[in-house]
Amino acid sequence: MPRISAATVADHRASQHAALLAAAMEVLAAEGPAGLTPAAVGARVGLARSSVYRYFSSTADILAQLVEDAIPRWADRLVTATRDGGLEERVRAFGAVSLAFVTSPDHALLRAVAAVDLPAECRHRLDQLHETMIEPLRGLLAEAGEPHPDLVAHLGWSILGEGRRRLAACAGSGDGAEAEVITATTLDVLCRAVLSAR
Repeated sequence: MPRISAATVADHRASQHAALLAAAMEVLAAEGPAGLTPAAVGARVGLARSSVYRYFSSTADILAQLVEDAIPRWADRLVTATRDGGLEERVRAFGAVSLAFVTSPDHALLRAVAAVDLPAECRHRLDQLHETMIEPLRGLLAEAGEPHPDLVAHLGWSILGEGRRRLAACAGSGDGAEAEVITATTLDVLCRAVLSAR
């Protein structure tokens, strides 16, 4: 039986789970989705594959749990970014945090999830989590009197999505000037689109 390294069994399991999630992100970053297996994750923390199955039922479950961990962090950052300032300043701050997502390991996670055949309930949960990232923009627009805040927020999110796609494409080239142009232009277009819709 493995040694318990925490005050309680529950604390030990929570600590082990957190270590496995961190290891899973390391495997995903180093080896891509093809390398992400329960055995590979267990090897990173010195656990046998059979022990890993106490925490994750499959590779898809590992990805789903990583998403449950990652998206709320980014949603919190988006909420924090939109708390202060005038309307345009807050919209720009929302957009800047959204674009910064490209440089995070969490971006690679979501790309990996998109390539995996997840069960329908997992896809539904992913959609729900995705909505929490759009919510701060929707809230800003509703507060500003936009009659269709949900539609306009989703259109704005699409603009940011194209900006993220282009930033990801130029990330490997090391072209900082191009990344600056993409970021500035995307934020300008976002503000014009969502603020002129009111």
